[in-house]
Amino acid sequence: MFREGLFCIGFGKSLFLSLFASVLLSACISTKSGKTKREIRQGLRSTLLENQFTGFFLMDAQTGDTLYNQNGQKYFTPASNTKIFTLFTSLSLLPERIPAFKYLVKHDTLFLEGTGDPTLLHPYFQDSTAINFLRGYPAITLNTANFQADKFGSGWAWDDFPYYYQVERNGFPLFGNVTTIHHLDSLRVSPSLFREKVVDLDHTPGREAEKNIFYYASSRTDTTEIPFRVDSVLTRKLLEMALDKKVTVTDRMPPGKKNVVYSVPSDSVYKRMMLVSDNFLAEQLLILSSSTLSDTLDGSKARKHVLENQLKNLEHPPRWVDGSGLSRYNLFTPQSMVHVLYKLFKKIPKERLFHFFPAGGANGTLADWFEGHGAPYIHAKSGSLGNNYCLSGYLITKRGKTLVFSFMNNHFMGPSSRVKEQMQLIFEAIRDTY
Repeated sequence: MFREGLFCIGFGKSLFLSLFASVLLSACISTKSGKTKREIRQGLRSTLLENQFTGFFLMDAQTGDTLYNQNGQKYFTPASNTKIFTLFTSLSLLPERIPAFKYLVKHDTLFLEGTGDPTLLHPYFQDSTAINFLRGYPAITLNTANFQADKFGSGWAWDDFPYYYQVERNGFPLFGNVTTIHHLDSLRVSPSLFREKVVDLDHTPGREAEKNIFYYASSRTDTTEIPFRVDSVLTRKLLEMALDKKVTVTDRMPPGKKNVVYSVPSDSVYKRMMLVSDNFLAEQLLILSSSTLSDTLDGSKARKHVLENQLKNLEHPPRWVDGSGLSRYNLFTPQSMVHVLYKLFKKIPKERLFHFFPAGGANGTLADWFEGHGAPYIHAKSGSLGNNYCLSGYLITKRGKTLVFSFMNNHFMGPSSRVKEQMQLIFEAIRDTY
């Protein structure tokens, strides 16, 4: 009895100390959280942000707790933050390597149809796996009728056709659907099929609207990438040039089980899309994702599937009209952005996940902004359109906490640099106080 009494007294003291420590820790956390909220609130009240529409949503990635919410449930034009949803869709639907095309063999002819793979003969990826496979067959027939979407997205600017950031979409892209022109000792044009279509003239725009006629003055020394107009005849000619053999075009595949040829690792495409905000890759990844659902290539099918399945519990379903964010018809809430980022964080190891996102002060579209001390503390996707700047991703605090955020700024009249400067002050306050 005496021993039991001592045990109870000792246990009570231990329990008291444990409870006291818990209360102290909770008070400390509450104090930190309160200071963080005050810093955010003060930063968002800056006169720099008063004449615009601002949304900010912040979550603790470990606990799932909401730390701050200003207009998180309101809809914003997200610009290239849309690519976060495209990344989520691709990671949900695509395999570890990109499906290059589907095919079947009848007698001595290989019939193939595109999947939307953007890497075929792309100057960045430099992968020849699919082309080498096709060279092994004497007769090639290409089905181009499985692409059912428009070449441009709804809400894209009609006069952006000659610029790299608005490349045409299709089911069997080659060379990234752009003509690369530069001048060293002589004029260099890729694909070389367009060599005779380049006019020595300083002219804007750099391409005719309805024709593959390009303008590049011989006095220039820069490298330019100009989208070319895509059709089945041109696709056939480019493929013939690459294979050095005749290719036939058809509008249907023969019956039979289709096989798939794979090209580059999928992660390499995701990283390139996110780091440099490549709109062409984003659009084609949604088309690629649709190829895993049916033989019909249409990015809208992939969007619809993900919203009805993997993201069916979104509290604020978006108006999601393209893969890149080029369209001003896109509407997303900061809270939905954080929801998807949080799902990615729970599903994918941090090292791999952060590998996809630009790092503040280090690389990609954030190379010149949000620099950390010694190591990046911001891993996020930016989004820019005229009068809009959004940033959504992950923030690492000085105490090693990972936070998920979405900071959306719409309709400001001044330069985006002023908005970014104020955002940076807020991010640094969060980093240092939470």
